[in-house]
This record gives sequence, C-alpha cells and structure tokens, in this order.
Amino acid sequence: MSQAGKSILLVDDDQEIRELLETYLSRAGFQVRSVADGEGFRHAMAEAPADLVILDVMLPDEDGFSLCRWVRAHQRLAQVPIIMLTASSDEADRVIGLELGADDYLGKPFSPRELLARIKALLRRVGFAQERTTEVLAFDEWRLDMVSHRLFHLDGEEVILSGADFALLKLFLDHPQQILDRDTIANATRGREVMPLERIVDMAVSRLRQRLRDTGKAPRLIRTVRGAGYLLAAQVTPQHHA
Repeated sequence: MSQAGKSILLVDDDQEIRELLETYLSRAGFQVRSVADGEGFRHAMAEAPADLVILDVMLPDEDGFSLCRWVRAHQRLAQVPIIMLTASSDEADRVIGLELGADDYLGKPFSPRELLARIKALLRRVGFAQERTTEVLAFDEWRLDMVSHRLFHLDGEEVILSGADFALLKLFLDHPQQILDRDTIANATRGREVMPLERIVDMAVSRLRQRLRDTGKAPRLIRTVRGAGYLLAAQVTPQHHA
C-alpha cells in the first residue's frame, strides 16, 4: 500500500511555512500544492481534489472551520482526510474542528517530522478502509457501503461520512453488541490524543449518533455503558454487491 505520489493540498497564509513544507513533503515523495487563503483552496479542490488536506485555522479571508465544513458537505470531497493547524494552547479550536469532522490536529509551532508521521498514519488508515471487501454492512435501518463509505437509511436518505465518522462506525460494526472502552475507540479512530481522551471519544460518538438519528435522551442504537464505554445495540449483516 504505497503512499508515494499521493497529493497534498496545504492551506496556510504564512509563506515560510508553505515553502518549508512543500520542500519537505515533496522530498518524502508527495505531490504538494499550496495556497494562501480560502478562495485559493476552493479553487484548487474544484480543479483537482487532493488525497489529504493540511488546513490552517487562521486565514485572511475565511477561517479553516468554514472550509472544513464546506469539504464535509460535498459528497465528492467528504472522505478527504483533513489535518488542521492551530495554536497549540487553544483547545476551543480543536473542539470545533473535531466536531466539524477534522481527522487530526497539530499545534503551531510544530515539527515537520511529526506532521509527516501524522500524514502517513492518516493515509494508512484511509488505505486500509479502501482495501476492504466489496461488502455492504446492514444494521438496524441503515446500510453502509464499505467501498464508497456511503451510508443509506431505509427511507432513501444518504448520509455523508467524514473519514473519522467512517472509522468509528466501522469499529462499532466490527464489534456489534460488545462494550468498547474509550482507549479502544481512541486508538482505532484517531491514534493520538490532542485533548483529554474522554472528550475526544465522547465528541466523536455524539457526532456519529447525529448521523444515525440516534439523538434521544436514551440513545437506542449506540448505548452508553456507564463506567465502561459504548455499545452498538444492533445485529450486523454483511451483504455483497449484486
């Protein structure tokens, strides 16, 4: 599963950072494009979607949050992994970004080596998911296409999943009616802590419940097991494409 030649789009208004990362990531075998603002980002993604986006929160014309939201709202782009860059001390930025579907975070200033490690880890996760069989997993009133990452309700609605949403749902579908603790969920879906672990996991589960219309006072599908973790209360049935 080679990552050579994968394309990265860097969005940052700091010219020194853009030049440094273009050189560093290109030497690592990636095809790197960079833009300085939101307008350039939208144009670049429309022209040729990237395999991964590195997105600064603070931009001159539009913040990274609205750009992350824009990516996740477009079916053609929704699965593109996003690493957001932000001030390391500002946890509020991280919370907002994770809620919007960012896959990872890195605080400034950062080491290019650490960024490269996170890029490789994120692309490996995406690659493993794409190498799955052509199964469709049916559960409760939903069907998840493992190839396209498309989630369908019996009433015909299609739900767009981010990479983080898909990874978490796949974890639950691999372990139906089993209690998954927060360590297991965090390791499988994010791989590193960018804030207290409980907050990461609880936010990710809350976002997935919204996607699955499971937002009642006592969630029916993804249940909280007090003091232990979470459990998917559904049978999962593999199906094959016709």
